[in-house]
Amino acid sequence: MLDKTDTEAQQREAFHRDVHAGLAKPQQKTLPARWLYDDRGSELFEEITQAPEYYPTRTETGILQENAGAIAALFGSEAVILEYGAGAGIKTEIVLEALDRPSLYVPIDISGDFLAASAERIRERFPDLAVEPVTADFTQEFDLPGDLPEAGSRGGFFPGSTIGNLDRAEALAFLKRMRRHVGEGGVAVLGCDLKKDIPTLIAAYDDAAGVTAAFDLNILTRINRELGADIPVESFAHEARWNEATSAIEMHLVAREPVTFSIDGRRFAMEEGETIHTENSRKYDVEGLAALAKEAGWSLDEVWTDGKKRFAVMGLKVGSSA
Repeated sequence: MLDKTDTEAQQREAFHRDVHAGLAKPQQKTLPARWLYDDRGSELFEEITQAPEYYPTRTETGILQENAGAIAALFGSEAVILEYGAGAGIKTEIVLEALDRPSLYVPIDISGDFLAASAERIRERFPDLAVEPVTADFTQEFDLPGDLPEAGSRGGFFPGSTIGNLDRAEALAFLKRMRRHVGEGGVAVLGCDLKKDIPTLIAAYDDAAGVTAAFDLNILTRINRELGADIPVESFAHEARWNEATSAIEMHLVAREPVTFSIDGRRFAMEEGETIHTENSRKYDVEGLAALAKEAGWSLDEVWTDGKKRFAVMGLKVGSSA
């Protein structure tokens, strides 16, 4: 397994490559959403989850609390829990508290320092639980720790509707990867934001306090800091858009005026109104996501929703080989 230094070096190189490739596109410029989550971005995202407009976290938390026993039964005794995109791990505590003698918790996140702090908090909260964090981009292939316990089933935990940040090919690849990680007899619990009225969706991704805007703009600050760029961050504004064709909220950084800037000595130019597409948040129905999961080798076992059916937590079991 790569050590932390090797992993961080690979991430720096990937960040450099993605930024140059995305901003050099002649039509729609893009930046992969995973780079929004440096330490500051991760902190801002946790603030977003507290915004009154941002219903997904509160709704999913309620579903997990109300169905913790059934979710624990799905994971089984002495389970190894693999959490993808762990973040602060707040919702994880609900699941860990309900589990019967879990043997290991493996939080996986791209933000190493933020992950380390979250892992330490989980250790303090559950002193008898082994915790082994993995700094990795879960949308790409990565190695799990080589010393995972043999006893107990493996369970994937992927809350927050992060599946919506991936396009169809990426989501399918991730579901297949998670299936390989848990192995035969494994299970998964997956959070999914459901389709609903557009004004509610737009508000959730453009809160009145401007936290989501700060989160989106932070990626430009990160580029300046880590890649020696001179992007005029104040010349950009955050905008949330609904794309009916892809059933997704899109986040864009819109140039308020013509701008030029350099990254590692390479010059870039944008016209007023031109945008950088930073994130998608696709909204599913249960049937559509269940079909995608089946294609990846899973079968739908349980569905838990809130009373208004705004959000779903899906229990999956490994099905036929994919």
